[in-house]
Amino acid sequence: MQLLNTLYVTLPDSHLRLDNDTLRLLVGDETRLRVPLHHLGAVVCFGPVSVSVPLMHRLADDAIALVLLDANGRFKARLEGATSGNVLLRRAQHDTSQDTAFTLSLARHVVAGKLRNQRHVLLRGARDAKDDADRQALTRAAQNLAASQRALPSAATLDAVRGVEGEAARGYFAAINRLMRADLRDRFSLDGRSRRPPRDRLNALLSFLYAMWMNDCRSACEAAGLDPQVGYLHALRPGRAALALDLMEEFRPFADRLALTLVNRLQVGTDDFIEREGGAVMLEGGGRKSVVVAFQERKQEALTHPLLAERVPLGLVPLVQARLLARHLRGEAAEYPPYAMR
Repeated sequence: MQLLNTLYVTLPDSHLRLDNDTLRLLVGDETRLRVPLHHLGAVVCFGPVSVSVPLMHRLADDAIALVLLDANGRFKARLEGATSGNVLLRRAQHDTSQDTAFTLSLARHVVAGKLRNQRHVLLRGARDAKDDADRQALTRAAQNLAASQRALPSAATLDAVRGVEGEAARGYFAAINRLMRADLRDRFSLDGRSRRPPRDRLNALLSFLYAMWMNDCRSACEAAGLDPQVGYLHALRPGRAALALDLMEEFRPFADRLALTLVNRLQVGTDDFIEREGGAVMLEGGGRKSVVVAFQERKQEALTHPLLAERVPLGLVPLVQARLLARHLRGEAAEYPPYAMR
């Protein structure tokens, strides 16, 4: 398996054009980058980036996704070529999405995977904590997440599952400040999860990382032949990639841990953010580049996948999980096993 490369374009007012078999990135008249197209699996553009029509056509012909996000990382549009994939798999997906019992069971597994990984983040932080108060608070929060996991089997409706997930998320994000260095908490404190727009620096950083994970999870769904719009935990809405959001839930704690690492190691600082009128906080150019580089490096790290019993780069895990999900939807596996952090 080959890890498909994603090009993230974060330079404001840059222009992408086709140059024979190469993507060329320009700022003004200056060429900043050339990338052979056969090295690319996707191109993701943040903010005011222009793309030439010939390049759009070539990307579509070569099955290279072009994703447009706003400066905050919010999805705007996606260009792709002709739809491929197994129509029988998609029919099974559509049929199971109408099956209340199947949908409820899968939603429970998705949320259980997310809670387990969030608990892993907190317990790891508790082990590394130097302050007793932090250690105790993180341990209590992890115990509360374990209680939420135990409550999932008795959640009898989708709304009940979402309620368990929402309550667990509030406790998790209330504890996450204790995973930061004490001398940085006044600058990167998180007062609950806020988005559209993010209201503090850590929320802005998390939103940026979630946007990149979302793109990878949507691509993984499509690579497995699934319809990214038809989900189970997330309600169907026009323009919402509900299945990609379902798949992404187990990977959010990976983004959380990377965000905290970047802050604690001073790879991202207060100067990398700006506050807009109305209170919106945005990650700026140099900071975005640092985050993208760290994200790409993290995806290259090999993890042991428990079902495959072999080492797999983190960037390939969403593809593996999408295929495991497809097996479950086809009836070849009794349950969907979310990936567990180790």
